[in-house]
Amino acid sequence: MKQVKKEIDFNGKKITLETGKLAPQANVSIKATYGETVILVTAVSGGQNPDLDYFPLQMSYEEKLYASGTIKTSRFVKRDGRPTDDATVTRRLIDRAIRPLFPDDFSDEIQIIMTVLSLDEDSDPAFLAGLAASAALQASNIPFEGPMIPVKVGYADQKYILIPTRKQTEEDSDLNMMVSFSGTDRKFLSIDASANILPEKVILGAIEFARDNAEPLLNLVMDFAKEYNPDGTKYTYISSKPSDEVINSVKAIVKDELATLIKGNYKYNEALNNQKSMLVEKVFTELEGKFKKSEMVKALEKIEKNIARALIMESGKRIDGRSESDLRPISGEVGLLPRTHGSGLFNRGLTQALTVATLGNPSLELLIQDMYGEKTKRYLHYYNFPPFATGEVGRIGGANPREIGHGMLAEKALVPVIPSKEEFPYTILLMTETLSSNGSSSMAATCGSTLALMDAGVPIKGAVGGVAMGLMANEDQSEFMILNDLSGYEDSVGYMDFKMTGTKEGITAIQVDIKLKGLPMDLIPRIIEKSREARLEIIEKIEEIISSPRDSLSKYAPKMCVVKIDPTKIGMVIGSGGKTIKEIQEQTNTELGIDDDGTVFISGESEEDVARAQGMVEGLTKDIEVGEVYEGTVKEIVDFGAFVEILPNKQGLLHISEITDDYVEKASDHLKEGQVVTVKVIETGPNGKVSLSMRAMNPGYEPKPRHSDRGGRSSSGGHSGRDRNSHNSGGGRDRGGRNFRDRR
Repeated sequence: MKQVKKEIDFNGKKITLETGKLAPQANVSIKATYGETVILVTAVSGGQNPDLDYFPLQMSYEEKLYASGTIKTSRFVKRDGRPTDDATVTRRLIDRAIRPLFPDDFSDEIQIIMTVLSLDEDSDPAFLAGLAASAALQASNIPFEGPMIPVKVGYADQKYILIPTRKQTEEDSDLNMMVSFSGTDRKFLSIDASANILPEKVILGAIEFARDNAEPLLNLVMDFAKEYNPDGTKYTYISSKPSDEVINSVKAIVKDELATLIKGNYKYNEALNNQKSMLVEKVFTELEGKFKKSEMVKALEKIEKNIARALIMESGKRIDGRSESDLRPISGEVGLLPRTHGSGLFNRGLTQALTVATLGNPSLELLIQDMYGEKTKRYLHYYNFPPFATGEVGRIGGANPREIGHGMLAEKALVPVIPSKEEFPYTILLMTETLSSNGSSSMAATCGSTLALMDAGVPIKGAVGGVAMGLMANEDQSEFMILNDLSGYEDSVGYMDFKMTGTKEGITAIQVDIKLKGLPMDLIPRIIEKSREARLEIIEKIEEIISSPRDSLSKYAPKMCVVKIDPTKIGMVIGSGGKTIKEIQEQTNTELGIDDDGTVFISGESEEDVARAQGMVEGLTKDIEVGEVYEGTVKEIVDFGAFVEILPNKQGLLHISEITDDYVEKASDHLKEGQVVTVKVIETGPNGKVSLSMRAMNPGYEPKPRHSDRGGRSSSGGHSGRDRNSHNSGGGRDRGGRNFRDRR
């Protein structure tokens, strides 16, 4: 193996690209280091597979738990499992930046594997993985027309942060952006971002900030590649592009008919399904024996794309008759499903998304384990795309990476408007069913999520809308046309899918996928401004369907309340071995969850049950004060009085002298066990002792002197032989059963 090592100081840390030590049989393998984060990136070419009619690029981003010294918490399985959703999204964002930089006619099987070997939480592994993948391909003999340079940007206190740490991203930054550039002229290539409702000018500034800081990284990659592969040699591959002879022969047969079909039918996709097969058969018949059928099919697809692009660019009209700025017809509906907590149906042209909202107890938060440890999520969005959504037959079951990525994008879009746990203590799960798709289904899922949340009564901070922008270009790519609200057919023949979401005030998420090897930077402000205009129009449509969150939750949603208690009294609520909290839950048919700061979450099927549980929790933790009046229950009668429960698991002594103003020989003459009596607190003592009086409810009350000769009563009103005055079974702060919220 050729040994090459290049390093630079960047953002206060060293970045090192090194080869010659690991994975000797890969085309290229790089050990990349940033701070103490170490990633192994391998690039391997498997040659051409003639059975495939697409570019089979496989990319894998592997998060190893050992990288952070972590062992899987599962009791039975210690091997690392399937990638987390975050790892899947990271892999996809690097793929989107790398894929356009291969030759257009290249179809060899390429596999890039990025493995995190060591994790430094202050040194972002996703940024390093993208950089090392670009360096590996640039240095290898695999045909690649890079480099690709990724830069991560944060934003806090009105300042941009270069490659923010994990803590900065999670606690301080209003922006988490990975933006990529291509070539030595640093053209715009890709972006993936979540933002806390930031103005468009802040996003544009972040892109420029990233570009301004990309040059040292560009020089590192180019220097490394130059030393590893001085001549820039790339192996010769078999082109998958049909020959000019095939293209010209097919064009002569289908050009006029195909142009008429594309231009004259606003429902082109439906017409294509019915008529394209006839065109294919016509080509096969007339050119039988001259060319391979696979070559003729590829030629037909290429001709179709060129005709469609030319028609749109020349006429200024799109296939369905819209201008470049027109949106497809939008409609929607809420409250479709009678037993769910909230539902929203969003239609945009032929794209239709049904989103359902489900609310649950905080104990239902998702527990995630990754390289960084364990964390929980209380707001989740999942996206499903069944075969019937495009009128096809296919397999169902299990989310594929595309569904995970689209779901995460729609999830990020809504995060900034979701109320805090203190404001709305529910776990929130959204599920989008894509019922029909003709492009921009992830943006439909975003809009449907807004409808479902408002229908469920979730007090979101504002409506979130999303739209995908497309791009057409002439043959030499000297002129461009930006298309609002990208349709499925325009996506297949066009060059860009620029998804952006936000509220009226600003941007919440961006994801960009382009097919060109970079865009001129002056296009980006135009795209973002047109996207903003379209988003505002979409939000107006959403607010016509439902203008604000409903005032109340569905009657089928669990009822919830939050109680704040002194953290030192958590043990009183839990009880020894969890006994007390179990009793509260069983008696009130509720679920209780307790955070370390003393926040108690109570949920149940009815408001009455929740209120009863709330009263019991407050009673357990309440400090009893002299002068307070309670309706108590007589629990036990003794010689010197009775023990009365005035709060759950809290009893006081009703001394025999405090029952009536008259002389009382035996307490049992006036009281029965289970009797409810009105008592006033006349004294509290150490260790929670409480003295009660029925007489104190009378005007002109004066305490009677107590004599030690009355049946074991002491003159102080205490208990001789059996001190039961406090009777707080939750005392002692036994934390043994603490995690009921996580275990039930």
